[in-house]
Amino acid sequence: MENIENKSLKLKKILREMESVAIAFSGGVDSTFLLKTAIDVLGEDNVLAVTSCAETYPSEEEKEAKKLAHEIGARHHLIHTTELDNENFVKNDQKRCYYCKKELFSEVIKVAEKKGYNYVLDGSNYDDHLHDYRPGMQAAREMEVKSPLKEAEMTKDDIRALSKEYNLPTWNKPAFACLSSRFPYGDEITIDKLEMVDQAEKFMRTLEISQFRVRHHDRNTARIEVMPEELPLLVEKRAKIVNKFKDIGYTYITIDLEGYRSGSMNEVLSK
Repeated sequence: MENIENKSLKLKKILREMESVAIAFSGGVDSTFLLKTAIDVLGEDNVLAVTSCAETYPSEEEKEAKKLAHEIGARHHLIHTTELDNENFVKNDQKRCYYCKKELFSEVIKVAEKKGYNYVLDGSNYDDHLHDYRPGMQAAREMEVKSPLKEAEMTKDDIRALSKEYNLPTWNKPAFACLSSRFPYGDEITIDKLEMVDQAEKFMRTLEISQFRVRHHDRNTARIEVMPEELPLLVEKRAKIVNKFKDIGYTYITIDLEGYRSGSMNEVLSK
């Protein structure tokens, strides 16, 4: 595999050939790095960051995306997607992410065409096509959304290292996925359930735990994932967590002893 300097050069060459781009911008590690690099290569007039405001996207993440775009010096456009109006998304089958991404990319493409940008990009990296189950990538392919980080073979570790070099505050930001990923397949997604998860994870962020997920099971069970080395911290703060989660509406609050892992809801698919 190429070294990180060569990958960076390859990424810049890919972007240069595109001339102008609209980036589906979440404010996460990958899309922030891609936005910064695109502006460095193409200039701010030829790059547009497009952020979706949706029920599955916490308000804190939206605020952070706005702040990051401003600090980078990017043009920033907000759109409103309505995944909960899509019955296929709500029923939460194994293609849930496909329906979500199709809705997102459709709206970003409309903005790009209206404003005259040549390509629509997402922040998928090289690791994404090697690991886990990612039906959203099918939507990207079908809609001709480009993934230059993946094309340049940039891994998550590469992106974090270069983000640190660029002084981007996201270089060590915990991984994040939309709130719909907190539900088992087949468990209908509703605004009430999304709000419960959102409130629970907002509280978890106050506990100085580096990486976590609150998975929502049935009507009233929360399964908390943290990194294995932080399990003692979770136990130490057990009483606070239990009290807060019960206020939110959970009856049962559990700890996953296997710890945090991306896409844990997909583990049932292999069975």
